Amino acid sequence: MRILQLHSNYIEYKPIQKEIAIAEETDKETKRLEEVVVLFTAVEEGDDETVAHKAVDEVKAFLEKLKVNRILIYPYAHLSSNLAKPSEALKVVKAMEAHAKAQGIETHRAPFGWNKQFTISIKGHPLAEQSRIILPTKAKKEAEKVSEALKAEEKLVSYWYILQPDGKMVPVEEFNFKGHENLEKFAKYEISKVRASQQMPPHVPLMKRLEIADYEAGSDPGNIRWYPKGRLIKSLIEQYVTAKVVEYGAMEVETPVMYDFNHPSLADYINRFPARQYVLKSEDRELFLRFAACFGQFLMVHDTQFSYRHMPLRVYELTRYSFRREKSGEVVGLRRLRAFTMPDCHAFCTDLEQAKKEFITRFKLCIQVLEGIGLTKDDYEAAFRFTKDFYEENKDFIKSLAEIFGKPVLVEMWSEPFFYFRLKWDFNFVDNQDKAAALSTDQIDVENAKRYEITYIDEKGERRYPLILHCSPSGAVERCIYALLEKAYKQQQKGEPPTLPLWLSPTQVRLIPMSEKFLEHCEKMAETLEANQIRVDIDERPLTIQKRIREAEMEWIPYIIVVGEKELESEALPVRDRKARKIRKMTLKELMDEIKSQVQDKPFRPLPLPKHLSKRPQFYG
Repeated sequence: MRILQLHSNYIEYKPIQKEIAIAEETDKETKRLEEVVVLFTAVEEGDDETVAHKAVDEVKAFLEKLKVNRILIYPYAHLSSNLAKPSEALKVVKAMEAHAKAQGIETHRAPFGWNKQFTISIKGHPLAEQSRIILPTKAKKEAEKVSEALKAEEKLVSYWYILQPDGKMVPVEEFNFKGHENLEKFAKYEISKVRASQQMPPHVPLMKRLEIADYEAGSDPGNIRWYPKGRLIKSLIEQYVTAKVVEYGAMEVETPVMYDFNHPSLADYINRFPARQYVLKSEDRELFLRFAACFGQFLMVHDTQFSYRHMPLRVYELTRYSFRREKSGEVVGLRRLRAFTMPDCHAFCTDLEQAKKEFITRFKLCIQVLEGIGLTKDDYEAAFRFTKDFYEENKDFIKSLAEIFGKPVLVEMWSEPFFYFRLKWDFNFVDNQDKAAALSTDQIDVENAKRYEITYIDEKGERRYPLILHCSPSGAVERCIYALLEKAYKQQQKGEPPTLPLWLSPTQVRLIPMSEKFLEHCEKMAETLEANQIRVDIDERPLTIQKRIREAEMEWIPYIIVVGEKELESEALPVRDRKARKIRKMTLKELMDEIKSQVQDKPFRPLPLPKHLSKRPQFYG
């Protein structure tokens, strides 16, 4: 059973239509409850009355902490892809209701089997949102392969702090978040462990309207179709991140996307990594789709001969794609996908001292990579995660990372190790729904060298196991685009024009001839811009000037130039500058110089669509 538990000011819900044949009879009136703990509940295969009682007992203990005695059991299938049959689920939900009432809890229940419309207001304290998983007392055969690490993560007890740039560590409940409101949102999100989304995030309609990406109904949820503009943006980020990692000194490789479940090293590693896999059969073998480049790179380095002189040994792959079977209720837009592009870089280090030095180099690299993409440190928050013993032994090192970051960071500390790493950090973008998504990350892995029998020759000629650092310099490329779109929406909410970084804008300059008479001049201007690696298009459609300008603005075009009689006679052009929000008089050369100064050394790809708008298909709308 999976429960999304929300301490609410109020909830209003209204049954709209029956979804299944055994839906309960109910009226279609709007119901409202105030000061209530709402239990969005998904009953899974194998759940029974025992699970129902266990769930209520856990909730009751929590109600006592909150000093609340009112609950609403709200059937909510979207939390799981392993649902029980409706008839069995209804029995379990009724058992929950009966047991809660027997415990003296004021209990309400939303009707089972209906599509319902709801509005909810959630309290602001850190414990207001909780995610619960209740397993049957007797272990039953699992419908899907779930790693031991994933099970451990669900039961993980974490201790939360804020680490300040000066090295002081403060319990999260004692920290003054004034001036750090985004960090407070991030802390609440992480502590609650609630990942499901109840509303559509703003970037979803934006990615569709801008013809960047869309859902693909013909595939599994979380697999996205990319239109030409989106493919351009995605490709440029891929090129940029790869260039920065190669510049850092990593060797680019390519490895398979599927692996044998029964390979001894892989089977063991899967159980140490908190992710769900896609499973497929091939002849008599059971395979899984990779969720990172670790498998292929580790098997490759296992077969590689190297010594301490080659270290740190850096290996990199842009995995198009990596796969994780995220829960269906968590898969939304570009924030959390089941198929994604992950830049993945491993460094094999001789010892902890070398690993620390490399860790700091990569920490700075990730900040630089995100800034190049268009995300500054004001746009994301950092989390450091480690075991208590690692912190006690490496305080100065961890404090130095906080000092480099220059902002307070969220700390998650564990009393004992659950995973293959002892230290991990991640940068997290907090979006317009106060949900967070990890971008860059790095980890110090103390297990996998031995698991994969990866060894190097030390100064004495003896074989030793290296430490392994796992880094994604940007995080998933799709998630970077999600962050840029959500950032643009935040700009819009502040009254600023939403924009993409200039180097990622599919069209950087749009030329609008006032009539067909000026088309030839626009063509010549376009040739000059193209020769200087600037993406330009021409809107020569038979529409009014104002309509064409308005559509260019709706596409977030950075520079718009209307070309008429004056522009034929003068070098000065009326350039509509989106960022400056005004028309500026500039020569074509001045405009090209300005674009080049902003784009600098970023990768370039030509326009991915026909240059003339009259020749373009409409992908969305």
